[in-house]
Amino acid sequence: MTVRNLDAVFQPKSVAVIGASQRPGSIGNMVWQRLIEGGFDGPLFAVNPRHAGDFAQFDGRPVVADAGDLPEAPTVALICTRPSTWPALVHRLGGMGTRAAIILGEVKNDEDRADLRHALAAARPHLLRIVGPGSLGALTPALNAQLGAAATVARKGGVAWVSQSNALTNAVLRWAGARGLGFSHVIALGDEADVDVGDVLDYLASDPTTRAILLEVDGIRAARKFMSAARAAARNKPVLALRSGRDDPGDALYSAAFRRAGLVRVDTLDDLLDEIETLGVGRVAASDSATLVTSDRGVATLARDAFNKAGDTLAAWSDEARAAVAAALPHAQAGNPLVLGDTARPEHFGLALQTLASQRSTGTAFVVHAPTHSAPVEQVARTLIEHQRFAYRGMLACFFGGVDEATRDALHAHGIPVHTTPRRLARAFARLVDYRLGRELLMQTPESLPAQGMAAIDVALGIARGALAAGRAALEGEEATQLLKAFGLETAPQQASATAVVDVTVTFRDDENFGPVFHFEAPSPDGFSPPMRVYSLPPLNPVLSRDIVTQSPYARRASPAPTLAALTALSQAVCEVREIVGMRLTLRVLPDAAVVVAPRIELADKRSRFAIMPYPRRLEETIDWHGERLTIRPIRPEDEEMHRAFVESMTPDDLRLRFFSAVRSFDHTQLARMTQIDYDREMALVASVPGEDGRPHTLGVVRAVADPDNETAEFAVTVLSTLKGRGLGRLLMERIIGYVRSRGTHWLLGEALRENAPMIALARAMGFTVTPTDDPGVVGFRMPLD
Repeated sequence: MTVRNLDAVFQPKSVAVIGASQRPGSIGNMVWQRLIEGGFDGPLFAVNPRHAGDFAQFDGRPVVADAGDLPEAPTVALICTRPSTWPALVHRLGGMGTRAAIILGEVKNDEDRADLRHALAAARPHLLRIVGPGSLGALTPALNAQLGAAATVARKGGVAWVSQSNALTNAVLRWAGARGLGFSHVIALGDEADVDVGDVLDYLASDPTTRAILLEVDGIRAARKFMSAARAAARNKPVLALRSGRDDPGDALYSAAFRRAGLVRVDTLDDLLDEIETLGVGRVAASDSATLVTSDRGVATLARDAFNKAGDTLAAWSDEARAAVAAALPHAQAGNPLVLGDTARPEHFGLALQTLASQRSTGTAFVVHAPTHSAPVEQVARTLIEHQRFAYRGMLACFFGGVDEATRDALHAHGIPVHTTPRRLARAFARLVDYRLGRELLMQTPESLPAQGMAAIDVALGIARGALAAGRAALEGEEATQLLKAFGLETAPQQASATAVVDVTVTFRDDENFGPVFHFEAPSPDGFSPPMRVYSLPPLNPVLSRDIVTQSPYARRASPAPTLAALTALSQAVCEVREIVGMRLTLRVLPDAAVVVAPRIELADKRSRFAIMPYPRRLEETIDWHGERLTIRPIRPEDEEMHRAFVESMTPDDLRLRFFSAVRSFDHTQLARMTQIDYDREMALVASVPGEDGRPHTLGVVRAVADPDNETAEFAVTVLSTLKGRGLGRLLMERIIGYVRSRGTHWLLGEALRENAPMIALARAMGFTVTPTDDPGVVGFRMPLD
């Protein structure tokens, strides 16, 4: 995974068009004209041997015969020539210092594919990134950088569009342009020979100009990379995904992957387009509920029906809210929907918003308006703009029949999305709620996992490895039972049980793309509704297992705890015993228990990597330290409360030295970010000892976060001030340095306040070079790991 040099694509400083042309209809002409129309004001060069000369120019820009004749290395090159020219061009551009190339031409045959392979090989030594081939291009409207052959110039906005389809990208650009909507970035990836969806998600996750990401994909090639990038992006901003092919047998797996990554899946292109309006324009913090404000009873009924169909919830007003609205608007129907009456004037809409502002129980404000003589559209719109500040959770508006361009642009400029029907409004809000709930699932603190002792795990490993050594690739009967029993799973006879709520067929397999996956299937509960078919990506914990169980129509017929424990135990088994490559069994759910029936386990020496990395138990160790048993291990999601206690036990000065500013406390979201990490990108090792209450107490933490290129990692270490000088910081630093070096990271970096003499002394003792930084109050640390 890498975001290296993607800033050259999305923030170009200079551009060269290789194969630029003034022949109408040619790719070179379309690309050149789009750059000129977009108004790119950086250095712009044309390369075309047929038009080059001492005084040759295209639109006042110089034309050279060869890329090697360019007066400087362009940040990015747009290649519009045939495939046979790609290898030499990429080699020459890379040698000059060009950092990225967008290839617009397509690969059509084996000869073209060979040329592409040679071009990729030529790019690699220079770290030059390639978008495409077959890419429509990349657009950054805020910089007037319209790189490619898009059908129209894109406007500036807050949403990024990422697509594998040139045709859809063109259609979306036209649709958005006609409605005055814009983008932070637009990219059509083409064949993804180098830069792929995961790379772009990684870049956009930390892009400050992008408030939300809209993703259109047919398939994912590098699932591990995609899942890691998607989870990182979804923690920061809404990511909505559209994938066509609901009838594809593997589509349910994509739904499971999107859900696990915190993405909101949409069903239609219309839904995705609506979010350009809602997310690109609005500043809406979606609550669980909303209040509908309108002047007409019939409109109120339509809006309420649309709201209910979308699965949204109208806010239940408090008695105080009803009284406040009744006093402010005596002629209105003080309820939800809030009906202002047929004679309502524009100022009544403003008064309603102002009154609701102090009533937090009323949720997000929805204004649904059909024009009347007493409340013309333009005047109501102006009132909404004037009172927008009162909508503390933001505002969404629907104007039947639409609004004129000037009114629309004015509403957009003040962060008010405008939809044309209550249905579109309601569905847009539903997706905002879905994102918030999905993000909460990502940030959940799971209940503590049942700790499986290493002795039990060794038993399971011994059974699997013993079978493989004996030349057997499957376990059944007693052997399979004993392996699962090591993880707390109980088995039952194969015959049917009269008390069974449902028999769930559980399959575990190694998917060629997403790696190890579970599939759960249960029959229809009534013979009419469809059977339950759910995919899930391990590792699972009780919270994620609960998300699976709630999708079952049988969820309320049995106590959930045994099923949650069984699903979590199955996940632990496949995480700890890497030799398990397949599994099939029946999970018999009883009213107060869940047992395994007829397990069959397939074994092999090797399987694919998990799409989501499980807890790295191999890094756990317990040592004698100053007369105590000190445990050093990777941080886990269930450590949140222990981590909270650790932070609260630090002195204000310790916190200031660690976080470079005064810190009083951390909320759940901040602590969740510290304890729920992607083990493939980040590592945090905690040192703890048993307290008087028998529970572990954290004494110190060391953390390292690698960049997506794995070129550098940044570290931070914290030890309780009462323990400084006892060698704990050095113990933790030795282990994090060893871990980062084992990952192949090239440099370990850090920073400290200049007054933090103990940290600076420790860094020097560990072999870091101490250097000044741009901030005179901060010093930097740097250590080569190669």
